[in-house]
Amino acid sequence: MLKSNFFKINLIVFLLIIGNKTIAQTNKNTVLPDNLKWSERTALTILNSYPKASQIDGTKKPKWDYKMGLVLFAFEKLYQKTNDKKYLNYIKEYADELIDADGNITDYNIKDYNIDCVNPGKLLFNLYDETKDNRYQKVIQQLRTQIESQPRTASGGFWHKQIYPNQMWIDGLYMAEPFYTQYTVKYEKGKALDDIAKQFELVHNHLVDQKTGLVYQAWDESKEIAWANPETGTSPTIWGRGIGWYMMALVETLDYYPKTHTNYKKLADYLNQIAKSAVEHKSASGLWYQVADQPDLKGNYLESSSSAMIIYSLAKGADKGYLSSGYKKIAQKSFDAFIEAFVKKDENGEIIISNVSSSVGLGGKPFRDGTNEYYTNSKAKDNSSPALAAFLLSATELKK
Repeated sequence: MLKSNFFKINLIVFLLIIGNKTIAQTNKNTVLPDNLKWSERTALTILNSYPKASQIDGTKKPKWDYKMGLVLFAFEKLYQKTNDKKYLNYIKEYADELIDADGNITDYNIKDYNIDCVNPGKLLFNLYDETKDNRYQKVIQQLRTQIESQPRTASGGFWHKQIYPNQMWIDGLYMAEPFYTQYTVKYEKGKALDDIAKQFELVHNHLVDQKTGLVYQAWDESKEIAWANPETGTSPTIWGRGIGWYMMALVETLDYYPKTHTNYKKLADYLNQIAKSAVEHKSASGLWYQVADQPDLKGNYLESSSSAMIIYSLAKGADKGYLSSGYKKIAQKSFDAFIEAFVKKDENGEIIISNVSSSVGLGGKPFRDGTNEYYTNSKAKDNSSPALAAFLLSATELKK
């Protein structure tokens, strides 16, 4: 009798495993319908490629990471448009995989002072509102505590990480300020709004190139690191994705920044300035280069993640009234050019986005000098998360 039950149980387990494999294979091999919007096609491509969001970009070990935060923020916007629970569930499953029962983030160490870790925290505001799970509230508070003690440059700008002293990186504004703004308005009656505006003011004063109006990737206030310009402290190159990070930081911060606050107009002016400069530096096709201000540079190429980030920011800025309505038309034309230049469908109707810049950085070991050649030599990839997320955001914003 025991032996018989043993064989029955094993048979059931075997059938369940085979059944799950069959379901997974069926999902993977299901051809997406032709009439899908680009936004939903992109989201389903991501879901099919990475059943768990912690696997995004082929990540092997679950990690609290800005890349997942970026993709899932795009899923949150799509959920808000469609009310399709599978998009919300994808976000929640990631949060629940990375946050333990006591409300602690797996492998997170505040002493790293990695500003990238703040970015996924944006997802928790809506998750808490939907579920009232106090673990999310606890993590929100942990990340606010990190901001409170984050090391700063002499003039008050957040270091990008503990290992990068005195350095502000342009993507750091995207990582921190939208979360910081939402938090201070929701929980602190806006007491940190001046500090948030200060971060953008420092970027405007020190990272914006006076000639082009575009932004450098980083600034060392001490001017001590080898990549820093000895006069200005800026890194050597104007990176296309850096422009995208800066513009997205502005439009997402303005979403929560009170219009009645004295610094609101200053932030809106910064967005208008960078939008104007970005449009002046788009290619004839309406897209943007890896090294944004030097289209004729040897090895330079039209880059998809920067183009999608800028398209999204122009469209959102116009929709929200931060930018004039003419920018919406520019965004729409550039979106069409983006599809023609970068987007293909595979045999299952899933999308492939080409020409995505590798992740690039500065300093470290081996030392990254940030020259134009360093950026043009960074190997372009297909379907890396910054391009997938930004394309999903732009398609959702443009109702495509």
